[in-house]
Amino acid sequence: MPQFTYVAMDGKGKEQKGKINAANEEAVNAALRAKGMVPVLIKAAVDKEAAKKMSSKGGKGGGGGFNMTLGPTVIKRKELTVVTRQLAILLDAGLPLIRSLHTLERQAKNPVVRIVLGKTAETVEGGATFAEALSQNPKSFDKLYLNMVRAGEASGAMETILDRLASFMEKSAKIAGKVKSAMIYPSVVLSISLLAVVGLMIFIVPNFEKIFKDLLGPKEPLPGVTLFILGISNTLVSRWYMYLGGVFAVIVFFKVIVKIPMGKLAMDYLKYNAPVFGPIISKTAISRFSRTLGTLMSSGVPVLQALSIVKETSGNEVVAGAIQKVHDAVKEGEGIAKPLGETKVFPEMVISMVEVGEETGKLSEMLNKIADTYEDEVDNAVSALTSLIEPLMIVALAGIVGSIVVALFMPLTKIIEKLS
Repeated sequence: MPQFTYVAMDGKGKEQKGKINAANEEAVNAALRAKGMVPVLIKAAVDKEAAKKMSSKGGKGGGGGFNMTLGPTVIKRKELTVVTRQLAILLDAGLPLIRSLHTLERQAKNPVVRIVLGKTAETVEGGATFAEALSQNPKSFDKLYLNMVRAGEASGAMETILDRLASFMEKSAKIAGKVKSAMIYPSVVLSISLLAVVGLMIFIVPNFEKIFKDLLGPKEPLPGVTLFILGISNTLVSRWYMYLGGVFAVIVFFKVIVKIPMGKLAMDYLKYNAPVFGPIISKTAISRFSRTLGTLMSSGVPVLQALSIVKETSGNEVVAGAIQKVHDAVKEGEGIAKPLGETKVFPEMVISMVEVGEETGKLSEMLNKIADTYEDEVDNAVSALTSLIEPLMIVALAGIVGSIVVALFMPLTKIIEKLS
């Protein structure tokens, strides 16, 4: 019976190495799992010299110099979700971690994914844990991802954790996509409307000014509204650089202010409490908080560590500040519900559900229910906003164009009277 060497993680997250006699790799894998260990590497025992040669050859081909030509390698979120789901399926099917990584590396069409998976597998083969290997590429694998993987290694249920992580990323991408789609439509309509108005002011209005001067004479007074429109038109034609400079200055101002802690907090507060988009932004933030915290806690991450990760991945300074207060209170021995209510950021329903979750010992399940509820509310709010924005945009555009037309036609009544 052939002999195999193995590297596996035990139930405490410690690395175990050894040799075992079995008919094939599948039998080794089954034997290790029966002992409560998660296989990381299984291979047929070979002589040390051959192993060194193969390792040296693999190290060169695995991408030792790829960073010099391609620069930093970052897996896009959508591709990372697919890779995570596939890795969970392969591990659940009984394949060792390194073999699963190499399998995904071979079938990946994106060269960046191939490079990252190859380097990760190579690092794990060198004796590092999976989380340590992933931490070498922080731009692809954030703190949430790394802590989930560490929890999977510690619990010996890596495939379950990765499946849960993939589901989390899929739901996060879904809710983010809905919010983006709600923002894209009004942005496009607003841009087209603005271009139409600017074109009207530059190419059409100046012709009317010439008509007024020719038919009424330079001394004939024009209505105040007409003079206002003509003034804007003249500055657009003769001093267009002032408008471009103003737009550029506004963009630079917002770019700079969001990099200042107080400025970013002020901007996030305005967005969180904005009249139309505020409810969508706040519900999205609550859903993200609940989903992230629930996923981390159900995966075995300690509550204080989970709250720190949620704070860093919240994406909103108002919510991050509230989570920090909750973290500090929990650190002092309090529960989550009471300090969460004191922040005045989260609605009463969320606080009540968290309180029930703490009392029943099912906080992670309750947090996921909150996330499901608020994701549905975001979906409904986005649909309502999309249906409401179209008529509002039409009315706004009609009002602007109508004002310009009225301003231009007011002097025409004098011209008609003069001609008659």
